[in-house]
Amino acid sequence: MNRAIIVSAQSELIFTIEQAARIEGFSSVAVISGGSEARRLIKGEPEPDLIIINAPLPDEFGQELAETAAEETAAGIILISPSDIAEELADRLSDYGVTVIARPFTHEELSRSIRLIAASRTRMSGLKEAPEIMGRIEEIRTISRAKTVLMKYLKFTEPQAHRYIEKQAMNNRQTRREVAEHIIQQYEK
Repeated sequence: MNRAIIVSAQSELIFTIEQAARIEGFSSVAVISGGSEARRLIKGEPEPDLIIINAPLPDEFGQELAETAAEETAAGIILISPSDIAEELADRLSDYGVTVIARPFTHEELSRSIRLIAASRTRMSGLKEAPEIMGRIEEIRTISRAKTVLMKYLKFTEPQAHRYIEKQAMNNRQTRREVAEHIIQQYEK
């Protein structure tokens, strides 16, 4: 995780936000002042890992930008807003996974939010492997169920059922899972 985009028209906060992002491990930090420019950069490659929007922006408030960024990227998003509307914005943006921080904020609050987003993204990137793992687990379950069917209906032992599935897969040029699914369909109608 190393690419951050800061969208802010208030120059006095840019240094604080940029410093917090760099301390938390973001080596590439782009600073932009408007929503339209941010949209172009967000859609570019490589995709940002973190987007911090300091609302309001000169060309829009920033909520719409946060929503768009959440829909089009996997970046962690922080919206910094005036304190009088922060709670309302947090309610609206919670479904998008956007973190809202009320202004004024402390350096610790911002750093903690950035760290939390970084940890969440790290965890989520590990879950990208989950579909492959779940597919493999499902394959093993299907093959085990087919072995059970063979042991029940054809009185095979477990090693015999295993060999039968392996041999059918080789002879028919199918995967073991395809053979197992066929066996289950054939005997358990």
